[in-house]
Amino acid sequence: MKATVLLVDDEQNILRTMTICLESIGLEVTATSKPEEALKLASKKQFDIAFFDLKMYPIDGLKLLEEVKRYSPDTIVVIVTAHGSVDTAVQAIKQGAYDYLQKPFDFQELQHFAQKVYDHFLLQKQLKDLRQELHKYQAAEDIVTTNPQLLSLINLAREVADTNISVLIEGESGTGKELLAKFIHNSSSRGSGPFMTVNCAALSESLLESELFGHVKGAFTGAVRDRQGRFEMADGGTVFLDEITEIPTTTQAKLLRFLQSREFERVGDSQTLKVDVRFIAATNRDLREVLTAGTFRDDLYYRVNGVTIKLPPLRDRPDDVPLLIKHFVGKFGADSVPEIDPDAFGLLANYRWPGNVRQLENVIERCVLLAHGRKIEVHHLPEEIRGQESKRLVSLEELEKEYISRVIRETPSVEEASHVLGIDPATLWRKRKKYGL
Repeated sequence: MKATVLLVDDEQNILRTMTICLESIGLEVTATSKPEEALKLASKKQFDIAFFDLKMYPIDGLKLLEEVKRYSPDTIVVIVTAHGSVDTAVQAIKQGAYDYLQKPFDFQELQHFAQKVYDHFLLQKQLKDLRQELHKYQAAEDIVTTNPQLLSLINLAREVADTNISVLIEGESGTGKELLAKFIHNSSSRGSGPFMTVNCAALSESLLESELFGHVKGAFTGAVRDRQGRFEMADGGTVFLDEITEIPTTTQAKLLRFLQSREFERVGDSQTLKVDVRFIAATNRDLREVLTAGTFRDDLYYRVNGVTIKLPPLRDRPDDVPLLIKHFVGKFGADSVPEIDPDAFGLLANYRWPGNVRQLENVIERCVLLAHGRKIEVHHLPEEIRGQESKRLVSLEELEKEYISRVIRETPSVEEASHVLGIDPATLWRKRKKYGL
């Protein structure tokens, strides 16, 4: 596959010469003398390499670099500059350009330089391909599951990991939202960078703003020194905002501006800072209800939910419970992994786990601790699990939902499930819609 090149220079002779030279080493060139046309091209297609003349009107090479990098962060950009503009070209490198090419140049010099850029592109592509190949076999850290729905969501997370799109993770408390956010971060090219977490529900409005954006000395009582915020500390990595619906409306406006431009000011400062961070948010609430209530901005909602991943509660993936029990027993048992009494295992496996995976993990940690390396017995379990056994009375509707869910899981098709249930497929479809199955 040929590498694609976007070439922009308002001098027609240089444009023709560079096009011939780049095509001579096997590159696919799209050339234009109009920088505004280049922006339109870059917004519709991602180019592998770009050569931008520094001095152009009405959009110069630096501005073009900034805009194209916003559309396509992986594009390798070279700035073409005259002798007197080398300092500006060096500034372009600080802003994300790969290198600069100084005018005047001859055909052979240009060919040699372009080959160097092309070799760099091939190396970057090889590394990216190797990383993607590795991710195919990379386990999702501690996300233990055989549930088809959750496996599908993990694959979706893996697909969007190496992009800059914002991700919103929905799910009840304890379903593993932060774990999935870390998986997305680690599966991306930012994996070696920082991963910063902020629990928005745990901080007051003033503290939250300072936590996100930082502050300068004297900005408020107690600000005895300058302090970086999480966005600044996460430059080159990922910021994860948990319980994003708890952000006050005034801070929401500042967060919206940051998501639009990745620019902000520390509290009490007028200097604008710019960072390169990936943004992931999470909530355990239904955002549509929050929007209806008017406590969350519509425009912020559309910014944070570039891709939405809704994690299922543990009660909807009962087959995973035995796997998780064994996983956590092994995790907390260290060198001495205790056995589990069959009756204790049965109670654990049949419990509905309102606190989801986090509750299950805490219970297993407690059991391993109390068992002191010996067999985990029923008396090691918390009272709410020991007492539930099979005596809990449920409504007919809940019983029907659970049975239909089980039949669907254990049959290969809708037709077979309908046959087992003794109803026609249309009725089964209505009941699945009613129960959210």
